[in-house]
Amino acid sequence: MSDTDPDIHFDLRPPGAPDRLVRLSPLIRRIVADNPSPMTFTGTCTYVVGAGDVTVIDPGPDSPAHVAALLKALGKERVRHILVSHTHGDHSAGATALKAATGAPIIGCAPYMAASDGGEAALDTAHDRAYQPDAVLAEGDEIAGPGYVLEAVATPGHTANHLAFALPQERALFSGDHVMAWATSVVIPPDGRMRDYMASLEKLLAREDTHYWPGHGGGLTAPQRMVRALLHHRRLREAAILAALDKGPAQIPALVAAIYHGLDERLKGAAALSVLAHLQDLVERGHVSGEGDDRAGVYRRL
Repeated sequence: MSDTDPDIHFDLRPPGAPDRLVRLSPLIRRIVADNPSPMTFTGTCTYVVGAGDVTVIDPGPDSPAHVAALLKALGKERVRHILVSHTHGDHSAGATALKAATGAPIIGCAPYMAASDGGEAALDTAHDRAYQPDAVLAEGDEIAGPGYVLEAVATPGHTANHLAFALPQERALFSGDHVMAWATSVVIPPDGRMRDYMASLEKLLAREDTHYWPGHGGGLTAPQRMVRALLHHRRLREAAILAALDKGPAQIPALVAAIYHGLDERLKGAAALSVLAHLQDLVERGHVSGEGDDRAGVYRRL
C-alpha cells in the first residue's frame, strides 16, 4: 500500500504479467497477483524461496485464482512455510487458502491490534482482521529450508506489525511495503507511526543488503540509495509542513493542497493520512500543537 509522490525517481516498469511464476535469482521466484490499483501498483508480489521444499512470502489477497496459479506453478514442490510481512489484506488474506491447500503453517507478523478508542481505529481499513498466524516472528528469528535461511527484520512504521525478511545467502531483503521502487509507503495513524517508519529506514540503511524485493513493483539493486532518498523525502515533507504552518494555522486539507502539487485525486486521502502522521510526530516532538480532532483539527507552529 503506497503514497505515490513526484519527489523521487520511481521505477514504474511493471514487474511482470499477473499469476505467472518467474525466476529472479537462484533462490527466488515471484508471482504477481492480479489486484492492480492506485495503492497496489500492478498487484501484490508473492515470492517463493528455495526449491522442492519452499517458503512462500506474502501469499497475496483473498484470490482463489492467485492461489490456484501459485499451486499450479509449484507442481509437486512442497510449501514448507507461509510467511506474512504485515496484515494489510492484499498481503495476508491469501494465507488461509494456501494453508488449507498445503498444510503449511502461517508464520510471520503479529495479528493486527486495533486501537482501543473508537475514533482513529477505523482509519486504516485495509487490515486483515481474520489473520491468525501459527507462530509470530520477532527481530532476529529465523526459519530455514533446504539451502536457505530467512531472518525476520522488524520494520514498523507502515504498520505496527510490519516485518521484512532477510535472505543472507543472496544478501537480499524482502522489504514488504516499507521500501518499494515504484512509490513511497503510506503511513496511516494510529497503527502506522512516522517516528517508527523513519527509525526503520535508518535501521535498513545500516544493513548491507544488496537487493530488495518489495511487496509491489520491481526489485531494487541499489537499495541504500532508495532508503536515503526516502529519508530525505520525508524530511523535506516535514519541512514543507512546518513552512506552511509558519504562514498561519491550518487544517490537513489545506496542508495537502499546499504541499502536494498535481496529486492524483484518488491519492488525496492517502496524502492526508501521511500528513496526519507527520503532524502527530511533530506534536510529540513539541514543534506543532493541535486543537480539536486529529483529522479535522487546526494545527499551529510552536
